[in-house]
This record gives sequence, structure tokens and C-alpha cells, in this order.
Amino acid sequence: MGLIIALNKGRIFKECLPLLAACDIAPDEDPDASRKLIFETRTGGHQIIIARSADVPTYVEHGVADIGITGKDTILEYGGAMGFYEMLDLGIGKCRMMTAGPVGVPEPAGVLRVATKFINITKDYYRQQERQVSLIKLSGAMEIAPLLNLSDTIVDIVDTGNTLVANGLEARATICDISTRLIVNRASMKTKFDEVNELIQQLEAVVAS
Repeated sequence: MGLIIALNKGRIFKECLPLLAACDIAPDEDPDASRKLIFETRTGGHQIIIARSADVPTYVEHGVADIGITGKDTILEYGGAMGFYEMLDLGIGKCRMMTAGPVGVPEPAGVLRVATKFINITKDYYRQQERQVSLIKLSGAMEIAPLLNLSDTIVDIVDTGNTLVANGLEARATICDISTRLIVNRASMKTKFDEVNELIQQLEAVVAS
């Protein structure tokens, strides 16, 4: 049996397909023309699962998928037992996890109100800073929170920074660099070592080229 590969839907999925195609792994149908979430592959007997970013580590940890491809932010935010190995940086989807706040407005000296959807990453960052914070979980656009006085600052992924500027915010501290990573289920690393290792080596060569 081939590998079961869980891919982060959206931008990462679209950027990963050419990398996998270079390794002779491609869905047997056009994903853009189908509402299916599980695809067979044209060769190799593999399967491709299209999943929400937060679900990719879950699928891999629980052995539903042998391999997952998702952002470093998703891996850091994941709160599971980490039943997988992070094996490869694919060098795509590059951005930064940063703090940001209103331009020219200093942070308050007391408890800092922080809006984010990355609760675990934010909590760890401010714990290291020894800063007392009140975390506000949002799922949509973070940039609106300071404008509505819901928070003093935000923690979010920053690519170009244009959205921050358009909303009167400025990027401040970089928490970590983000890119797309390949993770492997711990059991699959043993039971399907040859197939997993071959794919990793093929992807390494594609990324290097």
C-alpha cells in the first residue's frame, strides 16, 4: 500500500502539488473541479487528503495519514502529544509570526491585551518575555481588534505587511519564521520507512533545485 498524505488546503495545497508532481505523485482528478477531499493518485497507490490546517497534525499523529504537509505555525500551535516527526522544510509559504499594534502607540505598562488565533504560540512567547497578558481568541481578521479597542496588540502571521499598514498598524517583534513543513507519523516512519524515506529524498532534491 502506498502513502497517505494529508495536505493543508488553500495556498499550501496549491504550492505543494507541483512539488509532489515532480516526485510522480499527483491526484487522479483535478481538485479544482471536484468537491472530493480524498483523492487516489495516478501512480504509486498513494492517497491525498485535503484537510484544514489545524487537522493535518491530528491526522498524522493518529495514523490516519502517514505524512502531513502544513505550516510551521500549525505545528507550533498544535497541542497534541506530537506523535510525529518534523522531517523537512519545503521552503514555500514563507512568512513571519509577529506582534503588531497601532502605529506610534506604546504598549501599556500593565496587563497587555493580545488578540490572536495562535493562543499557544502567543502564550509561550509572552511567558518567555515574562510579560503578563490577557489573551483574546479571534478567528477572523486580527487587525480590527486594536481599532475597536478590543486589544492593545495582536499576534498574527505577516507576509507583506500591507494589511497592517492599511489598518494603521505596524509590525513589531518577530516571534518566529514560518514556512511549510513535512511531518511523518512515528509508526509510519518504521513500518513504511523505505517509501517515506524515498519521498523525503525526492522532495529534498526538488527543493534544492
